Amino acid sequence: MNIVGKNIKIIRERHGITQEQLAVQLEVLGWKIDRFLISKIERGERQVKDREILLLADALHAKVNELFGRE
Repeated sequence: MNIVGKNIKIIRERHGITQEQLAVQLEVLGWKIDRFLISKIERGERQVKDREILLLADALHAKVNELFGRE
């Protein structure tokens, strides 16, 4: 089960960030990604690698624990 995806969506929406804006932030951090892939991640259709979790936390200004629903 992929719990990270749904939490990414919750955190992203809490910050008022679109999928497109998140994609831009992630590209600045070095991950070439588009909103379609972010959508797949949020729906749980694509797993997230360890390094990607760190980049997502940075882009969302969140703690890694938050992505796992631990805060």
